[in-house]
Amino acid sequence: MHAEQTRRTSLLAAAALLALAACWGSTFFLIKDLLVRVPTLDFLALRFAIASLALLVVAPKALSRLSPVVRRHAAVLGLLYGVAQILQTAGLAHTPASISGFVTGLYVVCTPLLAAAILGTRIPPITWAAVVLATVGLGVLALNGLSIGYGELITLASAVLYALHIVGLGAWSTAQDAVGMTILQVMVIAVVCTAATAHDGIVLPDRAADWWSVLYMAVVVGALGLLGQTWAQAHLPPTRSAIIMSMEPVFAAFFAVWLGGEDLTTRLLLGGSMVLLAMLTVELAPRRVVEGEVPHIAV
Repeated sequence: MHAEQTRRTSLLAAAALLALAACWGSTFFLIKDLLVRVPTLDFLALRFAIASLALLVVAPKALSRLSPVVRRHAAVLGLLYGVAQILQTAGLAHTPASISGFVTGLYVVCTPLLAAAILGTRIPPITWAAVVLATVGLGVLALNGLSIGYGELITLASAVLYALHIVGLGAWSTAQDAVGMTILQVMVIAVVCTAATAHDGIVLPDRAADWWSVLYMAVVVGALGLLGQTWAQAHLPPTRSAIIMSMEPVFAAFFAVWLGGEDLTTRLLLGGSMVLLAMLTVELAPRRVVEGEVPHIAV
């Protein structure tokens, strides 16, 4: 009976991460369109403020159940995620949505590298091979002549921060604290984004369609998405989680071409396939040390 329940929970967690990957992928072309009318930081501040309110209404007592240590962990994770969001969204204003999705997806490759560097663990040769493959794939996708564009560069920086967030979430998240940790993370993200844009005021959307986009990205992708990730990473092996989450750039390219009006070019197919192959290789490779396959660390 216990084994069956564990299996059901595992399948539900996998489904939650796959749905999250699809939601993340769907936002690239939506955000790119919205940023034509609403400044990047203003959009992020509004998005995560709404997400915070939604979570607090649903679970008003979850924060009070967190220990001081868990609160500190959640605040650090929220800070990492908030800065990553700022960099990713800013990069999207200078990068096609499909390419931004693939570059952001490099967090799956960065994650085991950062986990190894932070935890002092050994990096297997196949991981190095995947990093080289991903780097070449990124070059095919994003290189303009012999230089990487500004948008791709800051998007790659956001991928590194997302990787750090996954390392921390894999080490610190527990099922019982998932809701409270999510609320505090989202609140910190909202504060970071609001502080970054408060000096010149906040521009609000002036079209109903834009408000619907903001609400979707705040409630479904922001609040429920981060809640799903926090909960799922407490129930799934990190390698399996990363493989499922690596579907995000695939969804991003799919939605960008299907709904965003972007062209399906040979360069996009080749570079994107290389990055995706690198992400799957580094996560499928047999190894003991990856991003979340570490003890829960009380720091």
